[in-house]
Amino acid sequence: MDKSKGKYIWIKHISLIGVILIVLFIGINIFLKLVTKHNHELVVPDFTNMPLSEAERLAEESHLRLEVTDSVYIKRMARGHISRQNPEPGSHVKKGRRILLTINSVNPQMVDMPDLVGYSLRQAKTEIISSGLTVGKLIYREDIATNNVLAQMVGRDTIAPGVKVETDTPIDLVLGMNITDTVTYIPNVMGYKLMLAKDLLQDNSLNIKKISFDETVLDYSDSLNAMVYQQIPAYSDSIQYRLGTGVEIHLTKDQSKIVIEESTEEGNTQEEE
Repeated sequence: MDKSKGKYIWIKHISLIGVILIVLFIGINIFLKLVTKHNHELVVPDFTNMPLSEAERLAEESHLRLEVTDSVYIKRMARGHISRQNPEPGSHVKKGRRILLTINSVNPQMVDMPDLVGYSLRQAKTEIISSGLTVGKLIYREDIATNNVLAQMVGRDTIAPGVKVETDTPIDLVLGMNITDTVTYIPNVMGYKLMLAKDLLQDNSLNIKKISFDETVLDYSDSLNAMVYQQIPAYSDSIQYRLGTGVEIHLTKDQSKIVIEESTEEGNTQEEE
């Protein structure tokens, strides 16, 4: 066999091997795509705020599976409705994926009322929150020490330590107010979410007089993510307000409505609203 013929056969074999490798690569790639359903992912619907029966119907239509893994108790949310899900709405998953759900408990959870009398406002807030309760209205009465807890109440009734109450119950605090320490300032809560705004106002010895949401807030989940776009009275580090003054806050999910307010400079004192 001459050298040119041998070289030709060698090149032919190499080319054939190359073609076989390319075909194998394409075949394996197609096979993997079919097995893994590549580019056939599903978008996870939003199951939050739905009753479980409705979520199960939607999951079946979406070729997904649901599994309840936890429960909480949220007083402001419908009993038995879904409060959280994992993966989040809008996630891309494979057909048949399990969606893990947290359900708002049908039966309220009960906790023992702590003993807050003698605590400072800050200490009482910490104890209330750690007990699964919420801080309600701040009621001021003349006393030797400002922001010292004189009594704890639910509605119009004084509540004793150890009494069973539902989680998330607002606990009103009767607080002392020394005649030499009766005023505070309005902080800037523009752009804050509801819980942070409420916390900051209470830290400044103020009450929430009114909470309202605009048309962008459609459900409980939206309310948690909405931000303050208007506060009345406006932020001021110079105008003094009486302890316990009520502040209105208006919330939205539209960030374009949020304009950070400048402090007012007039130095007078406003009476409690």
